[in-house]
Amino acid sequence: MSYKELLTPIHAFLGCKTPQAWIELARRPEHLPTLLIDHANCELKAAQSAMLLIRRYAVDDESGKALLAWLKPYEDFTYRQIGDWHQLAEQNRLTKAMLPRTESSEQSELIEKMVLLIKEELHHFFQVLEILEARGIDYQHLTSSRYARGLFREVRTHEPATLVDKLICGAFIEARSCERFAALAAVVDDDLSRFYTSLLRSEARHYQDYLSLAQNYASADEIAQRVADFRACEAGLIEAEDSQLRFHSGVPASALTSTEAAA
Repeated sequence: MSYKELLTPIHAFLGCKTPQAWIELARRPEHLPTLLIDHANCELKAAQSAMLLIRRYAVDDESGKALLAWLKPYEDFTYRQIGDWHQLAEQNRLTKAMLPRTESSEQSELIEKMVLLIKEELHHFFQVLEILEARGIDYQHLTSSRYARGLFREVRTHEPATLVDKLICGAFIEARSCERFAALAAVVDDDLSRFYTSLLRSEARHYQDYLSLAQNYASADEIAQRVADFRACEAGLIEAEDSQLRFHSGVPASALTSTEAAA
């Protein structure tokens, strides 16, 4: 499958394309550190979100503890500046098999798809850290964007609707990441372009996996309605003005663009 064929369903799923104003700001060399660091953070958050889904809805207590131990070195480095990130590549594996709480095919499928997603997101996190080091960029704390908070604010508060909505949110986050990787690949240097292009297939599969999982817990009509609801919400977040540049931020605010242009 060509990348154009891969991106066609992504564009159909999303309610809008990334605004050109965001691309123009993100492509500036002075913004590369912010973009890369926030990209790394997004990869870790994606892994954490998948882990939380498995722990809450699928695995037994011992498996849940193993998941926490798996992500702890990554979280220690990112949030507490503890440890050497070079060793993280050796820790991208589970120490035990994940066991479902019950003999449920839905739980087994959730575990299978989300464990694979976690492995890939943690690998991508490590790859971005390698790029940061190669370019002499120090990892530092960044505040998160409003994007994910805006999506999850719309999640219903009763089950199984909560799970359905969280899975649909995951699908939109992965689809938008895929779309932005493709947009950036066209405007950055060759090394970064190759890297972003290499991520497209996994991100596209992640969005499809989330949607597939949602279908285990709701009717086709309910899924279609909630996808439409979140599509409108997600597009609104992407097209709204944003005062900070982040990987999933919206249209740069006029104050931000004018300040950066004068710098």
